[in-house]
Amino acid sequence: MSDTKTRAEAAAAPATTPTPRRTGRRLLRSRDATIVYALVLIVILAAIFVPYFASVTTVSFLLIDAIPILLMAMPMALIIITGEIDLSVASTAGLSAALLGVLWHQSGSHGNIAVMFVICLIVGAACGAFNGFLIAVVGLPSLAVTIGTLALFRGLALVVIGDNAVADFPVSLTTFATSSIPGIGVPTVMVFVLVVVAVFAVILHFTPFGRALFALGYSTEAASFVGIRVNRSKFWLYVASGVISSAAGLFWVLRYSSAQSDSVQGLELSVVAAVLLGGVSIFGGSGSIVGVVAGVLIIRTVNYSLQLGGLPDTALTIVTGGLLVLSVVAPSVSARFVAARDRRARARLADAPAT
Repeated sequence: MSDTKTRAEAAAAPATTPTPRRTGRRLLRSRDATIVYALVLIVILAAIFVPYFASVTTVSFLLIDAIPILLMAMPMALIIITGEIDLSVASTAGLSAALLGVLWHQSGSHGNIAVMFVICLIVGAACGAFNGFLIAVVGLPSLAVTIGTLALFRGLALVVIGDNAVADFPVSLTTFATSSIPGIGVPTVMVFVLVVVAVFAVILHFTPFGRALFALGYSTEAASFVGIRVNRSKFWLYVASGVISSAAGLFWVLRYSSAQSDSVQGLELSVVAAVLLGGVSIFGGSGSIVGVVAGVLIIRTVNYSLQLGGLPDTALTIVTGGLLVLSVVAPSVSARFVAARDRRARARLADAPAT
């Protein structure tokens, strides 16, 4: 208890300022840097061995497919850092997509779509608030709650839109959603996504609220002891997750020009895999936005390369599941290796004759 308390206090306390040279070496040897190195290596290998990978078209399709995962991964990273999880993100996005489709269809395809966007985001916030209430206020396990709401929200999407599909959205919006910056292939929407990423990075790494999330991941009791409002922090994280997931669902509709009950289905696996592969500990207390962004790009690069290679969707699911298992097992194995190495070093020092 005293140990976890000390770790929580350390996580919540402002970091000391090391020298620039030491900071540079530490960053280059950090786990975030290792993940970025892995991403660069995977991209180079794909460019060499996968036909048609090294092209502007690949950049465009790869990044535009990464946008929903990247959006949902931002609040997911913060939630997992607190030691919780949200498996309902894709269902929340699907419910928002279905609701947008119904609202647009009932307006005769001439309604104010901006108002519909706001309504869908409010519904997403309500979904997140429902999760947050059950987890932060009632005190139920996040895994059990969000597995339940995963099915609940997807079922509500089916109730809202049924087996129908709405596809006559404004051409100007669908064209904008799939447009790219000329010459480099980066989707135009990615500019707005990077703003979201920057906001979450600032919140997590440069605010007292963000430091408190790391303390929560270490120990909720110790975090409460040092003055952190545990329940309120968790509640608002789930609300943010609902809003961002809803936004991802709206982008999905415009990107594919279609709203159905099964929109965004199954994407929660890729989101969790990307966050964990990006270095966020499944046990909470550690992680970074830079690592998560790299993890998302690794997942998408591997999947897109396999798609270009002609592998079926079942193989992509197996690969994503394998990366998820790897992202959980690898840190544990690495930590045990480092601990064993440190024990051997201490033993050698203890056995060394005094000079």
